[in-house]
Amino acid sequence: MSKSPRRPVAGLPDEETLIAFLREAGTAEKTDIARHFGLKGGERRALREMIRALEEAGKLGKRGRKGFSEVGALPPVGVADVVERDMDGELYVRLVEASADAPRALLVPDNDKPGPAPGMGDRVLVKFARGEDGWEARLIKTLDAGANKVLGVIRKSNKEVRVEPVDRRSEDVLLVPHAQAEGLRDGDLVLAAIEKGDQRYGPKRGKILEKIGHEGDARAASLIAIAAHNVPMGFSEAVEKEAEDQELPSLMGREDLRDLPLITIDPADARDHDDAVYAMRDEDPKNADGWIVWVAIADVAAYVRPNTNLDREARDKGNSTYFPDRVEPMLPERLSNGLCSLKQGENRACMAVRMVFDKDGRKTGHKFVRGLMRSQAKLSYEQAQAAIDGQTDDTTGPIMAAILDPLWAAYRTMLKGRLKRSPLAIESAERRIRMNDQGQIISIEPRVSLEAHRLIEEMMIQANVCAAETLEQKRTPLLYRVHDAPSQEKLFNLGDFLQTIGKPWTKGEPATTKRFNKLLDETRGGDHAEVVNEVVLRSQMQAIYSAENVGHFGLNLDRYAHFTSPIRRYSDLIVHRGLIRALGLGKDGLTDREISELPAIAEQVTMTERRSMAAERAAMDRYMAAFLQERVGATFPGRITGVTRFGLFIRLDETGADGLVPVSTLGTEYFTHDDKSHALVGERSGARWTLGRTVEVRLKEATPITGGLVFEMLSEPAPRDPNAPAPRLGQRARGPGGGGFPKRGGGRPGGPKPPKGGRPSGGLKGVRKGKRR
Repeated sequence: MSKSPRRPVAGLPDEETLIAFLREAGTAEKTDIARHFGLKGGERRALREMIRALEEAGKLGKRGRKGFSEVGALPPVGVADVVERDMDGELYVRLVEASADAPRALLVPDNDKPGPAPGMGDRVLVKFARGEDGWEARLIKTLDAGANKVLGVIRKSNKEVRVEPVDRRSEDVLLVPHAQAEGLRDGDLVLAAIEKGDQRYGPKRGKILEKIGHEGDARAASLIAIAAHNVPMGFSEAVEKEAEDQELPSLMGREDLRDLPLITIDPADARDHDDAVYAMRDEDPKNADGWIVWVAIADVAAYVRPNTNLDREARDKGNSTYFPDRVEPMLPERLSNGLCSLKQGENRACMAVRMVFDKDGRKTGHKFVRGLMRSQAKLSYEQAQAAIDGQTDDTTGPIMAAILDPLWAAYRTMLKGRLKRSPLAIESAERRIRMNDQGQIISIEPRVSLEAHRLIEEMMIQANVCAAETLEQKRTPLLYRVHDAPSQEKLFNLGDFLQTIGKPWTKGEPATTKRFNKLLDETRGGDHAEVVNEVVLRSQMQAIYSAENVGHFGLNLDRYAHFTSPIRRYSDLIVHRGLIRALGLGKDGLTDREISELPAIAEQVTMTERRSMAAERAAMDRYMAAFLQERVGATFPGRITGVTRFGLFIRLDETGADGLVPVSTLGTEYFTHDDKSHALVGERSGARWTLGRTVEVRLKEATPITGGLVFEMLSEPAPRDPNAPAPRLGQRARGPGGGGFPKRGGGRPGGPKPPKGGRPSGGLKGVRKGKRR
């Protein structure tokens, strides 16, 4: 608990005095409150009743296991996590042991402190205070568990050996003894430890812990991301042995589904196949024009049993992590690409759900079975789509009438129900890095969205809904996939921006997916389509795992759980075990111990998902910088995707790469950051750089080792807006003579990372490989 304030004690306090005490203390347990006020016997019982009444009245909330705090309040000092970056690049923190009502706070860095500024995912010690626009968190220090380690590149000279950090935010250049660097080359990637000492000036002293690779390696970007984000690599001998000892599945305790013509549809380069689908017309006369849809999922629970070595390492990894050149899988290859992969023509254990839909696409019933299946065909998305578009091949031709046509007919019926539900229709352009066998980048291109992708996505969503419904009906605890509605603060910020482009947005109206979709439809195809899509995306909360259900706002569903990818997500394995327990399908279901640990498991798999997302993004940034390195000096069209006090973030149209135009290079005057209109405004001329504007830039620097891109602005700013209010004071940007952009960029090429905050866990783009709804 925070340090208790000193004040006179005089028996049982009234409600106002108790709340005032908690406001000053931040958080306190009942015993601490009683001790502070000197309460004994009956007074302690009266205190418990008072706290219960204040809880019911919504004035107090729980914090941690036993603590209480004023609703909506934060302690004077606390440990918090950096959880969000807004559309202007500002960072927000949330108290580590926060109550459900605890607000986020704007992180105010101390630029006078040495060292890098904190970034997304960092843990910090802060001092909380109420500001004019909400809570602020003033940085005291960063509490990073890996703060004494540096991932860097060896730079050798006759006089010294240095380790230069690959993190663009870090300034920890280390000097290491020549003796330690024997056998290492200039450019080797190493993990080094900062040695403790009283040194105050010059580079810090370090000790090399291990060699990771070399900066010239074609696949260095993934290795750096894995090491920098502590993504677990490989498997222990015990886990590999457990995986190798698993046997082929049999019919014992299973329903025989081998005559059901299930097929897999996956990316062309997929090595594991964790889901299969089939559809047929419902012959029940009561369901005219209805459909039966089967979704079969690899039965990972049959091989990864609770409290085994396999289970413990899978839980630690949390999920598979996907890079352009490699995958760090959650399960060993014997399972992920073998026994748990639904390979064509081979018997495989599965958990399957049979769903019934009426002619309007409404699901009227479902049933889960534990079965033995045999995939009839393995198709890629492109192959399946080509067949539907009339271009069949030797694989799709023979199954066209019996399998593919019914699948698409069922999907188009299901689509009616989806359109009525109106899930959030955000469009987000994903990029794909194509590499040759040597790991060299051939091209960076947009991922094409096919109807085949949407078919599989909708069938997986419905299977996930069935899992949540069944577990609730059977009163079995589960891990929900939840996505909360946007906060009022986010809606107000969205309204402020839309006002600048002349789009009406009533701030007081509640958030609904239909309301967002109406806005997206009205702007689609227009000049502001891309930026409106971006700001709507950033206004969303992030999806998480939770033992408590708040629904899924983006999908517009009351209950939702991840069931369809247990090969690569531990959350789905927990849901499978829950179904086995709830339906009596075996002895390897969810245990009592796991039920008691569900909140901790939810927190763990949410953390590992964020870890993987950060590592995947970091690798993409580095690969893009490597791809563009040979084009330094070239000009590119792009769009302003972030406006901050230290510069403009630009996203290139051609590759989707993000980089920075430092404010110090924008002209000869100072610029003011107008956070309401998301613009940099010249103090003398009133010239404006606004979010969403298309511009032309020249690439000045591309640094693959950090993933940093620095641009020079070639376009002219927009003229003064005669209707714009004067910018608020205290938001002066750093112009010429202002020291360039601040230390959060570490002075390294590329500066701060582009704004990513508010993305609802992968952008609400899907449930397939590499996507997370």
